[in-house]
Amino acid sequence: MERVYGRWLAVALAGMAGLATASPCMAKTLVFSGMTWTVRPNGQGGPRNNYWCENNAFVDASGDLHLRITHAKGKWCAVEIVSDLHLGFGIYQFQLKSRVDLLDRNVVLGLFNYPTADVGADGTHEIDIEFARWGDARADMLNYTAWPVQQSLGPWGNTFPLALNGTLSTHRFTWQPTYIRFQSTHGHYDDNRYPIADWTFAPADYANRIAQRAMPVHMNLWLLAAPSDRKPVEIVVHRFSYMP
Repeated sequence: MERVYGRWLAVALAGMAGLATASPCMAKTLVFSGMTWTVRPNGQGGPRNNYWCENNAFVDASGDLHLRITHAKGKWCAVEIVSDLHLGFGIYQFQLKSRVDLLDRNVVLGLFNYPTADVGADGTHEIDIEFARWGDARADMLNYTAWPVQQSLGPWGNTFPLALNGTLSTHRFTWQPTYIRFQSTHGHYDDNRYPIADWTFAPADYANRIAQRAMPVHMNLWLLAAPSDRKPVEIVVHRFSYMP
């Protein structure tokens, strides 16, 4: 898992304003689930030196968020959005309307908190739900990861198989000072009534291993390498919610 994102966010945040707008001096923003999000600007950078395209994120007439990986002029293009708000302890929930269990082995979908420079360095603080096989078609798809406050400690996580019974699934993490609980369920529910996975990270030295400061929320769709099936990708996120 690669955590080198760079600090494109600082530039993007300086230009946040309005709804679904873009100009040479202003990052594109959109409104989804009642929040404003900034779209990563066009250009190249980590992870894995992907090329990023603003137009690969949009909200449709029904309010669903679409994230795409596209291919044009010999180049694959990824996408990332970040919330304008820094959110703290609470429940973070993502309702998806796509078969994320069928993603190509080289595709990564991330739903996560990530530190700004004032909170911590790359490889710290982050709380991840990722759908990825990391290039191995036989690997489990669902990844939960907690990145430490102290970088030298390294991340802690768990992986689970994922076989959806339809297009709808819900994924959440509950972030508290002493633990992080990850859950995934079939369908769109606020509980884990049709469980896919349930894992709690509760280390004794929690202050060193669990983030204690508010961070923005990110959603990204990117590539380890060109998709092995050479097909574009589209993920639909029905709703994001946060409850303190």
